[in-house]
Amino acid sequence: MTAVRACEPAAASQENDRVPSIDADRHPFYRFCRESLDGIREQGRYRRFTPLARQADRYPVYDHVTTPAAEPPVGREVVVWSANDYLGMGVEPAVAEAAIAAIREHGAGAGGTRNIAGTSPLHAALEAELADLHGKEAGLLFVSGYVSNQASLQTILTSMPGWICFSDRQNHASMIAGIKGARGATCVIYEHNDLADLEAKLAAAPKDAPKLVAFESVYSMDGDVSDIGATCALARKYGAITYLDEVHAVGLYGSQGGGVAERDGVADQVDIIEGTLAKGFGVHGGYVTGSAELIDYLRCAASGFIFTTALPPSVVAAALTSVRMVRREGWRREKMFERVATFRAKLTAAGIPFMSTPSHIVPIPVGDADRCNEISRRLLADFGLYATPINYPTVPRGTERLRLTPGPHHTDEMMDEMVSALGTLLRINARHEEAAA
Repeated sequence: MTAVRACEPAAASQENDRVPSIDADRHPFYRFCRESLDGIREQGRYRRFTPLARQADRYPVYDHVTTPAAEPPVGREVVVWSANDYLGMGVEPAVAEAAIAAIREHGAGAGGTRNIAGTSPLHAALEAELADLHGKEAGLLFVSGYVSNQASLQTILTSMPGWICFSDRQNHASMIAGIKGARGATCVIYEHNDLADLEAKLAAAPKDAPKLVAFESVYSMDGDVSDIGATCALARKYGAITYLDEVHAVGLYGSQGGGVAERDGVADQVDIIEGTLAKGFGVHGGYVTGSAELIDYLRCAASGFIFTTALPPSVVAAALTSVRMVRREGWRREKMFERVATFRAKLTAAGIPFMSTPSHIVPIPVGDADRCNEISRRLLADFGLYATPINYPTVPRGTERLRLTPGPHHTDEMMDEMVSALGTLLRINARHEEAAA
């Protein structure tokens, strides 16, 4: 294992020692926190972190650090099945070398916001590369995919009075945050991937109101895919612009990894395409692409872009290298989908149910938060397999599942181990359900 040192609390200064602490029992906020956390635990929604140390030369094998304070730290190897580095680009040697070279040349940080000494030639090159990937005039980098959605939607929807945003019911939390934060805008939620419902709601809206349809290409929890062309056609019919989140599709779909819109030949019909550098490209950061006027407006008006330190040049260099590699090396996408098909075939042969989806995401239904958490815990403890439990409120109650993302680095042997472990644990789960009936 790679040595990992436990974090030790910093020594308190004499000045801090003189500051009285707040009595949690007397202050209502801390009492609220404690009571809320108790409720979250009772509902099986408490979030626990699993300390994992990714090993670049053995991906998707990680070190599960169980006792970080030990010298050396105690742990064991586990195979991770729920990472979002879908193609493994984050451990690609050329990507890592690009980051290292940029640190040596430019240092560890950007040194400022994009407006204050934080824009390097690397930032400009990556924005141009992403715009070209999606066939748009310009692109803009953000510090994360969450921020790119939240800041862009909020800025657009507060730009003029009277905006109406039509939002798919299963849109990501970052999109919802941006829409909710747009004071004065109206949000109309349409049923998930239901074009008839979308059209009915578009038709009922005032014709002269500015309108925007916000949706995703690949929905990350169910793995289903939207009809981008039909959605854009409806939007045009009723005078709306379109905002498409391709976070779980960029790098993976299309001849160059431009996402589902590129694959379906409809990228030119989408007004605004948002994506991430942290999943299919394996690095970090978010971005938006669109017309030159839109990007220039966001650059000058989006608080989430303006008032934060720019992405470090090392991250930008790594992302630029990754995007260029993924665009030209289609075999990476082909390998991933071959692995996904092989894993599904093994699940089918073993009689293990999974949610059939047209994407690369393989959800394993469990249907109960406590059992989902327990199966995830036992996969890790008993079999050395890491699979994330997905519970309410991320998915509706009763639809809890394990979310698996097989990729190019998962071998047949790894797949056989996961299928065998799932078979064992799901049979135990089925017996529990029968006993409870």
